[in-house]
Amino acid sequence: MGAEGTVKYQPESFAQYQQQLAAGKIKAVTINKRVRSLRLTLKDGSNVLAKYKPHEEKKIASALQAKGVAITILKPAEAVKEVKKTPVKHKLRYIAGGILVVVVVVVGLVLFVDRKRKRSRE
Repeated sequence: MGAEGTVKYQPESFAQYQQQLAAGKIKAVTINKRVRSLRLTLKDGSNVLAKYKPHEEKKIASALQAKGVAITILKPAEAVKEVKKTPVKHKLRYIAGGILVVVVVVVGLVLFVDRKRKRSRE
């Protein structure tokens, strides 16, 4: 009783999607409006991921309905889960580290110059 694995989607171009739609190879589609993606399940059992341009969701949905393809549109809460998080930039850490190095160097120079002055007075 193993857990069911996640489905792997093979990326493809929008032109390939259109060819598959015209050939009647698509069984079901899940549309994610947030990332503008189409998760396709083909009649041969393979899974494909295609991206579409902004504001084309209605045209795509109507074309799929005309071909009799089962369509599922993700709810906003589910669609957000698919959004890839951008990597965190550590710019502020580098700036803080640079400032710390500069402060340490300045304090070292001040102490060095101060010692030289004290020695020259003696």
